[in-house]
Amino acid sequence: MVRAAVLPAVGSPLEITEIELPEPGPGQVRVRLAAAGVCHSDLSLSNGTMQVPVPAVLGHEGAGTVVSVGEGVTHVAPGDGVVLNWAPACGKCHACSLGEVWLCANALTGVGAVHARRADDGSDLHPGLNVAAFAEETVVAAGCVLPAPDGVPLTDAALLGCAVLTGYGAVHHSARVREGETVAVYGVGGVGLATIQAARIAGAAKIIAVDISPAKEELARTSGATDYVVASETTAREIRGLTGKQGVDVAIECVGRAATIRSAWESTRRGGRTTVVGVGGKDQQVTFNALEIFHFGRTLAGCVYGNCDPAKDLPVLAEHVREGRLDLSALVTEHIALDGIPAAFDNMLAGKGGRALVVF
Repeated sequence: MVRAAVLPAVGSPLEITEIELPEPGPGQVRVRLAAAGVCHSDLSLSNGTMQVPVPAVLGHEGAGTVVSVGEGVTHVAPGDGVVLNWAPACGKCHACSLGEVWLCANALTGVGAVHARRADDGSDLHPGLNVAAFAEETVVAAGCVLPAPDGVPLTDAALLGCAVLTGYGAVHHSARVREGETVAVYGVGGVGLATIQAARIAGAAKIIAVDISPAKEELARTSGATDYVVASETTAREIRGLTGKQGVDVAIECVGRAATIRSAWESTRRGGRTTVVGVGGKDQQVTFNALEIFHFGRTLAGCVYGNCDPAKDLPVLAEHVREGRLDLSALVTEHIALDGIPAAFDNMLAGKGGRALVVF
């Protein structure tokens, strides 16, 4: 038996309890977690913004050590360090045939499976976003584990599985920031901090961080922000003022709210690019009039998992870490145990801190 954070029902508090994990079957891997990041998507799953079967073990950003493997698994072995991949591509659907593995139609089919059982009553548990990382150990499909990069501690490598892939990909794959361009990043949480660092790596000349909390300015500047704006109704105007009244070349929204998406759009120059990373609810309606779409000639794009192929992008990120260009520790503002996850959710709702990291 292992301890895990279980979501018994949508809108219910997480319960820290013991669960019974099966031994890995064919094509499965058992992993002992070293660390797991607390992502806003976990909060979105708990409150119903994103939907998965419940009860479930949440957590989708993690890294650990292989305990055992099932029949047919050859790319990892017991004792190997691995990074969890919550969206494994099937390689067969239309999106995969186009090379757009981040849009794989079958990436989340595993969430409906029975992952484990509660030790107290034997009830079935589902694996959140496939990997159930809020647990001391987990059993996942082989496609959900990637070899951990050399030279990166597993507790740091956990962040590569979602926040860093998403932020890096938003800059390099979706918005395609070029050296010398100006960038605004809305939301200074874990993904936002990774986005700021990625923009710095891309050679952005000016990086304007935007958040509701004045307390996050130091975090943003440590990651590479050159300017900081406390979010308000005049944010877009302030950003234009910082860019010669033109607006930024690229605005990246990491919040998932209609108001911030609209503000990011308005802060982008004519012909610029606005990329939306944040996951918002169906009630968040963003409106544009036909004339402004024509007049401004801006591009508005969604971004799923950073438009990344984790197998290809993890080695690139690891090299940035080893060379000192990417500082994973700068994303983490709190190290917690499993029972600290509910408080981490509360901090996210209050707009406090960067990434909280569960360390096992």
